[in-house]
Amino acid sequence: MTERLLQFIWQFQYFKTGELFTTNGQVVHIVFAGNYNTNQGPDFLNAKIRIENTVWVGSIELHINSEDWKLHHHSDDKNYNNVILHVVWNHSAVLELPFPTLELKHLVSKILLKKYEGLMEQRLFIPCESFLQNTDQLIITKWTERLLIERLQQKAIYIKSLLEKNNHQWEEVFWWMLAKNFGSPVNSGNFEKMAMSIPLKIISRHKGQLLQLEALLMGQAGLLQHKFEEKYPVMLQKEFHFLKSKYQLSAVQHPIYFLRMRPANFPTIRLAQLAMLYCNNNQLFDSMKETSSIKEAEKLFNLTANDYWHYHYVFDEISPFKEKTLGKEMIRNLFINTVIPIIYAFGYYTNKEIFKSKALLWIEQLTPEKNNITKGFTFLGFKNSTAFDSQALIQLKNEYCDQKKCLHCAIGNSILKKDNW
Repeated sequence: MTERLLQFIWQFQYFKTGELFTTNGQVVHIVFAGNYNTNQGPDFLNAKIRIENTVWVGSIELHINSEDWKLHHHSDDKNYNNVILHVVWNHSAVLELPFPTLELKHLVSKILLKKYEGLMEQRLFIPCESFLQNTDQLIITKWTERLLIERLQQKAIYIKSLLEKNNHQWEEVFWWMLAKNFGSPVNSGNFEKMAMSIPLKIISRHKGQLLQLEALLMGQAGLLQHKFEEKYPVMLQKEFHFLKSKYQLSAVQHPIYFLRMRPANFPTIRLAQLAMLYCNNNQLFDSMKETSSIKEAEKLFNLTANDYWHYHYVFDEISPFKEKTLGKEMIRNLFINTVIPIIYAFGYYTNKEIFKSKALLWIEQLTPEKNNITKGFTFLGFKNSTAFDSQALIQLKNEYCDQKKCLHCAIGNSILKKDNW
């Protein structure tokens, strides 16, 4: 037994509630189990119970063993002055408290406990694999819809933390997030720091000037520190030294990595593409807000790095000709991880439902991600038709299944409460 499982059992009344007696033999009737409290204080607030013929309203505290009340020093904490019932799994000590104690150990289904133990001991892809065939599909569908919203709200919290760093400049935050996304998992943090080191107003001053923009990005990323042979990197190097001095840019002391990635994802290529993107449009967030169609929005990302990169992946090393387009998969990732989250966050924090709705509509129109997580779920019969589905499945795996938060999961809840008696 864990305290969270005990709270779960009490919250949903998964025990025999017909005839309840306190440890002193008094009859207890639960009118309302209370509101689960995630903050400091008793486990459940505003509960309502009847003991014999008297109705009590107040808080309820739960413990595994009776003596935990003393061990936690609740009698010395004013937050517990309003407790009307002490619910324990095991009544292991008589404490002479000013309110009664209710023991649950003999009132809970052993089937429920066995199910929970089985879920916690599983080492499969997800703990509930063996129970899924008997789970209502509607529960799974509704839960995955909620998970997508939860994932977007988590990202909105991160976006809010960025806004607090720059006096709520949405366009600037979009620049930071987009740069981070261009860095791929390996260089995302370093690309973000690079973007933060170059104020967007400087980027805006050089709209249409690709050489200067590429010099700024490559230079601040630390990729122009070598002695070059080809004319183009030498030009970039000279331009960067001038711009760095002009704008008094601080150096970013974070290395950029090339190892274990496809050449198309090399940081040089991604930075060249990012420079081209902002060369064409330095008010991208405004453009995303004003565009109603995702197809029109995607057109702004249909770009190719400048001609030098058609023959290069890194400086001073010629390679066979290949246009360095951004690519459909990369554009989809940019929308999933940057464009849609920030549009949703904008709607969320400005109370403009139109932007939240647009974010949800757009993510349903994107193809799904296919990775080890989504493949694992599709093998188990989960739907993965759009990016809406894949983002929900990633949230489910990372935030619930891997952490075995079955008690917080709608699927886990339905499994635990079914056929227990």
